Amino acid sequence: MDLKLKKVKNKVTNKLAEQKKIYIFIIIVMTIGLIAGIIYAIILNQSDHNLVTTSLNSFFDSIKNNNIDYKSALINSLIGNIFFVTFIFLLGISIIGIPIIILSLAITSFIFGFSLSSIIYTYHFNGILKAITYLFPHQLITLLMALFLGFYALYFGIKLFKYLFMGKDINLRMSMKRYLQVYITVLLVYIACSFIEVFLSPALIKLVV
Repeated sequence: MDLKLKKVKNKVTNKLAEQKKIYIFIIIVMTIGLIAGIIYAIILNQSDHNLVTTSLNSFFDSIKNNNIDYKSALINSLIGNIFFVTFIFLLGISIIGIPIIILSLAITSFIFGFSLSSIIYTYHFNGILKAITYLFPHQLITLLMALFLGFYALYFGIKLFKYLFMGKDINLRMSMKRYLQVYITVLLVYIACSFIEVFLSPALIKLVV
């Protein structure tokens, strides 16, 4: 019995160690993407800075003047969010999708960093308030959910690889069930964030523009 318990303990310990490595790896990748996005927004040439400024001014003016097509904005946000979550999920069940998952997470954090840095760089102190109302809470939540989903996508992809090519004894049905639960949870959060982005964020932005 002691030997059996020891084997179970070792199995759990090894599993937790593997999960920790994956989480750390994803956090490093997304941190690099975030920092790269912040730096890139700062080192843009003047012409590109002007384009970013024009785009931001147009965006904030449309909110200030209540010139928003809420229906179209909601549909576009829902389509984009549902596609992203489903895309990452499907990559997780395809072994070749692992590098694309990593790249997608890096790009997601890059865009967040670029948006944050661009708004603050363009509007200076007032940009801090604009960045907070523009990016929080929905974009921060989706960024964290991307990390969460990305972890499970990579973890499942690695499990699948070990099962198919290394002969590891893995309960794929249980793993797939858990992966589906994560997908549905993250999808619902992303859908909720679409509504926050379209209806709540503009109301908050109006307070600072």
